[in-house]
Amino acid sequence: MTPQHPALVKGHVAVITGAASGIGLAAAKAFAQMGLCVVLVDLEGDRLASAAVEVTALASGGEADVVAIGTDVSKLDELEALERAVIQRFGRVHVLMNNAGIQPGSALFGPQANWENVLGVNLMGVVNGTRTFGPGMVAHKDAALIINTGSK
Repeated sequence: MTPQHPALVKGHVAVITGAASGIGLAAAKAFAQMGLCVVLVDLEGDRLASAAVEVTALASGGEADVVAIGTDVSKLDELEALERAVIQRFGRVHVLMNNAGIQPGSALFGPQANWENVLGVNLMGVVNGTRTFGPGMVAHKDAALIINTGSK
């Protein structure tokens, strides 16, 4: 049996970007089943709301342990507002999963705006998330974990 990371324990707080679908939603469900408080982060909309309902159904504390917050991770000010909201609600963050990612068609031959959007979310979203949440995760001195996902 593989040992579990010490940050992944009941009552700890996980923030997951790109949580409305795919790997992010699967991680949110797994963390909820492990007893973590879960913050689902994605663009505001029906998919995020639906994901929150699914994760809440699995969380031992129900709505008290799950919150969905619409955020554009390419925008530093939105991530800073997200951190403030999470700290106000849960007090601290133990797990940050930088998972948000986009691929709007062919980036190589597509418009410049596609490149800017892809780099804004896929690169700067990770940088912004880590720079925003990392210092507080180090400062509280509890076990902490930053997970960065990507694709080829």
